[in-house]
Amino acid sequence: MDAVMKGMSIAHGAYSAVLWRSVAAVVLLGPLFLITRRPWPGRAALILHVSRGAVAGASVILFFWGLVRVPMAQGVALTFLAPLIALFLAALTLGETIRHTAIGGSAVASLGVLTIAAGQWQAHASSAVVLGSLAIVLASILYAGSLILLRRQAQIADPLEVALFTSIVLAALLLPGAPWFSAMPAVALVPGILGAAALGSVSAVLLAWAYRHAEAQILAPVEYTAFVWSAILGYAVFGEHVTGWTVAGALLIIAGCLVAVRGRAGPIPQTEAAA
Repeated sequence: MDAVMKGMSIAHGAYSAVLWRSVAAVVLLGPLFLITRRPWPGRAALILHVSRGAVAGASVILFFWGLVRVPMAQGVALTFLAPLIALFLAALTLGETIRHTAIGGSAVASLGVLTIAAGQWQAHASSAVVLGSLAIVLASILYAGSLILLRRQAQIADPLEVALFTSIVLAALLLPGAPWFSAMPAVALVPGILGAAALGSVSAVLLAWAYRHAEAQILAPVEYTAFVWSAILGYAVFGEHVTGWTVAGALLIIAGCLVAVRGRAGPIPQTEAAA
């Protein structure tokens, strides 16, 4: 989906790509929601849907705006900060104690970010690349917040509802800005929009199901496999090459996150798994 959306963002702009993908996702998921006769979400669920839709939406736009300007592998590597940031946000919002391992892990991950930055400096990266990297780091902070909201969201709503209402909220927030930041997509772009919406919708449903059955701190590190796929697709689709600096930085960020979550993960209670 990232590869499709990067291509869409290059051709049509990140705002338009995210907007029309969200609209297409509503068109794809809405009938399924109605056909299966699911109940309308309650007030608590709606508040969570709106909250996460807004946070995730800002994160997505920043991410794809940045991804247009940096190689896919580098952009995805920077998003690996999200699981670590989520630990600190959980401490801030849930009153958890920040452990020494989290502090040590953040230090290691910070070295990873500095390594990627050093690679940009050595390569005399343009200001566009630097701004793109900063946008992705900010997107990672927002994405970390959306992970915490997703964990709460998935406990009171089924995966289809989570995916549909996230797209509804995002489309509703972006449509008012369409006259200034977007335009009706050309017919040639429709297959890409529908493809991105289908991939994003399936991904959202699977993520919601996963976060319903396991803790965020267990699931978030699984996303590290995205670095491999982003490197392959970035080379195959956009001709991007992965530098040693990016690989080293990604490994340091991953190591920092693993250090931070060490000893925290455990099996979820049977009652929660059954739910």
